[in-house]
Amino acid sequence: MAAKSPKRPAAPKPAKSKAPTTKPPSKSTARFWLTYPPQRIKAPVIWQLGHLFKLVTSIRQASVTDVVGIVCLEVEGDATEITAGVKWLKKQGVSVEPVELSAVES
Repeated sequence: MAAKSPKRPAAPKPAKSKAPTTKPPSKSTARFWLTYPPQRIKAPVIWQLGHLFKLVTSIRQASVTDVVGIVCLEVEGDATEITAGVKWLKKQGVSVEPVELSAVES
């Protein structure tokens, strides 16, 4: 009769992560009319917006003169980032108004 081999200890189980489970942020898209005062026309405000906040920016339409700049800007990102970005734009002296889409466009 063969000798019994000793029992191997069980491999340790990996520790369970105690990090809270969070839902990934939901992507939102919004369009705004931005109106720049003369002193902000040459400032790279949209570039700064995309770098300071986790937002993807897309200029949909623009008209800029020496007196005023008007831009239709589409932003994509988490809703809280969009809200924070809009607040920041207003602090920069840029007027921000939501774009009202017509039934034909939607």
